[in-house]
Amino acid sequence: MTRSVTDLLALAAELVDIPSVSGDEQALVAHLEGALAEVPWLELTRVGDNLVARTDLGRPMRLVLAGHTDTVPANGNEGARIDGDRLSGLGATDMKGGLAVMFELARTVTEPAVDLTYVFYAREEVAADRSGLLELQQERPDLLVGDAALLGEPTSSMIEAGCQGTMRVRITLAGERAHPARAWMGRNAVHRAAPLLAALEAYEPRRPELLGCRYHEALLVVRIEGGVAGNVVPDRVELLLNHRFAPDRTPEQAIAHVHEVVDPWLDLDGGDRFEVVDLAVGAPPAVDHPLIATLIERHDLDVVAKLGWTDVARFAAMGVPAANFGPGDATIAHTAGEWVSRHEIESAFAALDDLVRSGVDPARSS
Repeated sequence: MTRSVTDLLALAAELVDIPSVSGDEQALVAHLEGALAEVPWLELTRVGDNLVARTDLGRPMRLVLAGHTDTVPANGNEGARIDGDRLSGLGATDMKGGLAVMFELARTVTEPAVDLTYVFYAREEVAADRSGLLELQQERPDLLVGDAALLGEPTSSMIEAGCQGTMRVRITLAGERAHPARAWMGRNAVHRAAPLLAALEAYEPRRPELLGCRYHEALLVVRIEGGVAGNVVPDRVELLLNHRFAPDRTPEQAIAHVHEVVDPWLDLDGGDRFEVVDLAVGAPPAVDHPLIATLIERHDLDVVAKLGWTDVARFAAMGVPAANFGPGDATIAHTAGEWVSRHEIESAFAALDDLVRSGVDPARSS
């Protein structure tokens, strides 16, 4: 039986009404800190604009519940608006509905069956090197230790398992300048890109299944630049490729795979270049971890593979199996009309409340 709790939709609206665009989360963090400082069973630690609240009850397992406090810039959607059982406003979907769930759990669950770490972190919606979670990882990694982690990203209260890795590769094709009236005296670098583009257009991505989760890789050009002037045969063209790779591949294997696809069209001895611009590893699906498996089975949750990259990868890199689970529809995140429903927030809360109060099913605790 679900106990009586705060009106979670109203609580989420309260958080939406506190602006927290990336880099300006101070007011929201101060609000959370002020409220949680009055909770006697929590130990609070502030690191910059990141807030961590922990129980220390000597339980056999520790679950990390994490969520980012920032939003993207406003788009005429400042302020919360409640219409019936629907909350609209900046960050309603991504992810103040999820933050409301975490916040209410932190201040109402007095005797959890597992120790809990609540991580409210800054600057998720901007460049990865500015991430508040990265700041915590570098300065206080001890605060992120746990047996499993759940991130409150909007998943329509499904489990989005693991995440794919992502890398960007810059391909430079060399040519030789000439006057277009004597084009045969040069080598057109832009034209050289044609067979490579055709190969990428015909690329057939892998779709591996891991622990019942179907991933879908991708390799495509996301930008192309070339040309000198209207009367010059271009001697250079750059293509930026994005490769999304399933978590059963290491970074080295992913790089080797891109080489397999593009190298037949490159002349590396003739001035062409292959450069990895950036790379982030993925995370394996953790649906077999006792805590996450219990959550799935007890509430008959749908499970899908996470095709994009999320901070579950940061936790996985620290040895903490993780998954995404939260209210809201990710397909409308960052839009002017983003919204979240009462039902989604309450169902996510009920599932997590049951998990942290009851713990792992006995059959999975061995």
